[in-house]
Amino acid sequence: MAETGRRIDAVVLDWGGVLTVSVPTFIQDWLHRENIDREHYRATMRAWMGHDAAPDNPVFRLETGHLPVEEFERLLAAELRTPDGLAIPPDDLLRRMFGAARTDPEMVRLVRDLRARGVRTALLSNSWGEGYPHDLLLELFDALVISGRVGLRKPDPRIFAHTLEVVGLPAHRCAFVDDARVNVEGARAAGLHAHLHTDAGSTRAALDALLGAAP
Repeated sequence: MAETGRRIDAVVLDWGGVLTVSVPTFIQDWLHRENIDREHYRATMRAWMGHDAAPDNPVFRLETGHLPVEEFERLLAAELRTPDGLAIPPDDLLRRMFGAARTDPEMVRLVRDLRARGVRTALLSNSWGEGYPHDLLLELFDALVISGRVGLRKPDPRIFAHTLEVVGLPAHRCAFVDDARVNVEGARAAGLHAHLHTDAGSTRAALDALLGAAP
């Protein structure tokens, strides 16, 4: 039975940086472990993910499933180097890059609590390969929308429309949680209640406000 005062019936969440530790945390760990020159990495990410990035850049193609992981790893490794100019090996680069992307236990607890309250949960993730903990995803989410599988990526309005279709609810009955402002703005434009994630406590408070008092 729906709780009195509940404004939403489903919560859609991002993975990296929301259900895991923050993206800067695990990226900095990787840069340090492999002694990668940070400026080369930042310059590459600005070119591939910045506001002026071309629509056919490697990140966009990877996230929509149009660029194989191995080819992306080769392209990215070619842009990186150590401060001494040494090459970065491409093999298993994404696995190494996401090696410290541990799940956030408070966010995992939050999703479990949502499900215990009868709230539908869905994952909406821009994927860099398939390195997800699949058993945990099946436990936490009623629906999975992974960009590389559907050929669309956030913040494309079509991926929000697709997610709503999968969840089976109108936008105004769904909340969306992401750590990227551009994705939050895209979800809000699509009619969802959108929250910019910074930490588990503030995200829980935002969702509780939409759900009313906990039972």
